[in-house]
Amino acid sequence: MCDMKILRYIAKQGGMKESVRLSTKDISSEIKKSPQTISRKLRELESEGMISRRISPEGQWIVITERGERALRKEYEDYRRIFEVPEVFTMRGRVFTGLGEGRYYLSLEGYKSQISKITGFDPYPGTLNLKISPEDLETRKKLAKKPGYEIKGFETEGRSFGGCKLFKGEIEGESCAVVIPERTHYPEDILEIVAPVNLRERLRLRDGDIVKVKVVA
Repeated sequence: MCDMKILRYIAKQGGMKESVRLSTKDISSEIKKSPQTISRKLRELESEGMISRRISPEGQWIVITERGERALRKEYEDYRRIFEVPEVFTMRGRVFTGLGEGRYYLSLEGYKSQISKITGFDPYPGTLNLKISPEDLETRKKLAKKPGYEIKGFETEGRSFGGCKLFKGEIEGESCAVVIPERTHYPEDILEIVAPVNLRERLRLRDGDIVKVKVVA
């Protein structure tokens, strides 16, 4: 928490746009921590790639990096979800059978544990795939631009797995979540849905059936 306070203070002094001259004493007075603690935290932020520092005869110059800006934006989005009225997106889609990749990915602890932490449920090992109706494509594109919840990429057994965004939602009265992979060429008319149950069985769905999904962003 102290690290984010420091990052916010630097941002408020203009450090998101340019290098600003800030002494350890200045930051210490604002954060209410000892200069020694601030000095250590600045080194940690620098080693984590959150800030870039330059020491000159005139003083200490600090600028927030892209990684630091992402951390601040994520914090902002977390608070926005708490205090602002969420936006609800409603789309219709046609059920189709995928290639079975969802089952494999949801068997990986790196994805499964993150989804469980965000949604509060253990995802059924498999996704329900929907091809979005043409009239709802613009809604699907707008959803993709929302920040959502971050599912971080990870490495396991020598392989790298990319991150994705997750949105909580509901499909035909059942709690679910929509997962949108952060892949450049991921189809814009597809939704992959995870849930604590086998949605095909619970909702008695077959390929070609049209269902409505509501997503909170």
